[in-house]
Amino acid sequence: MDEKIDDYDVLDVLGVTGLNRQGGLVNEEWLRQLEGTKGVKVYTEMKDNDPIIGAILYAIKTLVRQTKATVQPSGTSEKHHYYAKFVNECLSDMSVSWPDFLSEALSMLPFGWAYFETLYKIRSGHTDDPKTNSIYRDGRLGWRKFGIRAQDTLYRWEFSDEGETLGMWQMAPPNYELTFLPIEKCVHFRTESHKNNPEGRSILRNAYRSWFFCKRIQEIESIGIERDLAGLPVMQVPLELLSSNATAAQKAVVDDFRDMIQKIRRDEYEGVVIPSETDIDGNPSGFKLSLLSSGGRRPIDVNEIVKRYESRTALSVLGEFVLLGMDSHGSFALASSKTTLFAQALGTYLQTISTTFNEQAIAPLMRLNGWPEAEYYPKLVFSDIETPDVRELGAALTGLAGAGLITPDDTLEKWIREFANLPPVDLGSERPAEEEAHEDELYNEDGSQVTPGRLDEEVIDEKPTVEGEEVEDA
Repeated sequence: MDEKIDDYDVLDVLGVTGLNRQGGLVNEEWLRQLEGTKGVKVYTEMKDNDPIIGAILYAIKTLVRQTKATVQPSGTSEKHHYYAKFVNECLSDMSVSWPDFLSEALSMLPFGWAYFETLYKIRSGHTDDPKTNSIYRDGRLGWRKFGIRAQDTLYRWEFSDEGETLGMWQMAPPNYELTFLPIEKCVHFRTESHKNNPEGRSILRNAYRSWFFCKRIQEIESIGIERDLAGLPVMQVPLELLSSNATAAQKAVVDDFRDMIQKIRRDEYEGVVIPSETDIDGNPSGFKLSLLSSGGRRPIDVNEIVKRYESRTALSVLGEFVLLGMDSHGSFALASSKTTLFAQALGTYLQTISTTFNEQAIAPLMRLNGWPEAEYYPKLVFSDIETPDVRELGAALTGLAGAGLITPDDTLEKWIREFANLPPVDLGSERPAEEEAHEDELYNEDGSQVTPGRLDEEVIDEKPTVEGEEVEDA
């Protein structure tokens, strides 16, 4: 291999990301069973069959769906507010609700990525055509919906010479036609962008090993329990019926008994036919049917092994809080810290969704409507995942106010009301009147209150001095 240093232009692309791909297929996964559509099937089984993973993903969807997504202007001008109002109108005018779209977007978590085709419409009022039906009639281009293009319909990716994703080739039922979906017409969510991999990385990837062993152990445990409870049918027959010299009639008898014991368990094929025992004189005892079962307890505690793998599965996605209360360990403080960490991680994914949506949904919509000024484009933002603790906030503000570090005012009250999700101030309502002064309180001629413990005459007669000298009245 020759090594050389060539002259280059500052605009030239010299290196590549190093993404392992061939023919539009990404080969970054070293476990064959987790590659491409095979991996999609495995992750589908994990999220649909495993109770721990299912609970964590359900918690994610529940928390995300209750967050508030708002489109905020990027400035204070009239144009900023007009663009934000327009995007909010488009969001509320879609045939698929925003929470449903958000639930589909969260499929990027178990699969690593989610791909949506942006479907537009011309806002022409109420019509029978979904391409024009809208609650608005201004002729502007709006969103019809964002259509999910399922992960298991991926045929291959299309890449540029520089390794950028150009789009997705889809082959989906019922026609299984090969269709190209360009990235310019789509919204592409992914959990991470390592090597610019369009498939991201499933949050369940690190849980796969624990999930696989836990699944196998539970299956073996179920088989063992089933067999121990029902017992193994054992049929003893005379030795000559099992010999190689047995007649056709004798073999027919054995077959009949074998069929019988196999059907004892309702068509579950399990049973053994063995020669019968003999007495002390060597005479066969004849036919005998029994159920063979194991006695005593198993030396291995399967339950503890399953708990260990379930704990590792939950740990891999920061979802250990779903296991709290299932044993004697754990406290409220521990649960609070674990849920806080989980909420922070989930907030990061929401930030990824909002950033992608701003770049690949809002920006193209504005440009298609003839608004190229990117500095005026609004931004989609999410509210916090966790509900604010008003008691903790109140205690903190009380301490700060008592130390004189903050002063209650209208601005602070407005912020507190927004933080605690309280109603805004009603300017038309009357505030509680200040308490009237007590009649026994004394005041000076200038309106100041007399210092307790001092006589009013002393305060009035006292004259100001400068460096020990009395100042004459003007």
